Amino acid sequence: MENLIVRAYIVYLPVAVFLTFIVARIFFKNSRIFMSDIFKGRMDIAHSTNTLFELGFYLLSLGFALSIMEITRSTINHQQFYEILSEKVGVLSVFLGIMVFFNLYMLFRGKKKTSENQRLRERLQNQANKTQALGIQIK
Repeated sequence: MENLIVRAYIVYLPVAVFLTFIVARIFFKNSRIFMSDIFKGRMDIAHSTNTLFELGFYLLSLGFALSIMEITRSTINHQQFYEILSEKVGVLSVFLGIMVFFNLYMLFRGKKKTSENQRLRERLQNQANKTQALGIQIK
């Protein structure tokens, strides 16, 4: 009987790497605009931060993909081969989806914090302008 477990590994590993690569590429290509907005157009910081998020995404996703790769049965038949592969790819797909939503949450949280800080700066500037207009000196 042929060793279907090794074949499952040979099929799963490229699928996992390819799926991770495609999801990361699409997400991080489209997240550049969010980073640019969060960092007020300072593209060097936006690009660096985006690259670090992307690296973390790859490390977590590929680490997870490798950690679920093991097949614990000693032998499998053709039906089990496809069932095991679909389960592993399905679990990886759900994990990648969760990672995308987590990264979106982080982007929107960063945008919210940037907006809050901008409003606070404007409020403080308005108070300083009013104080200055009234001729009150603050020591």
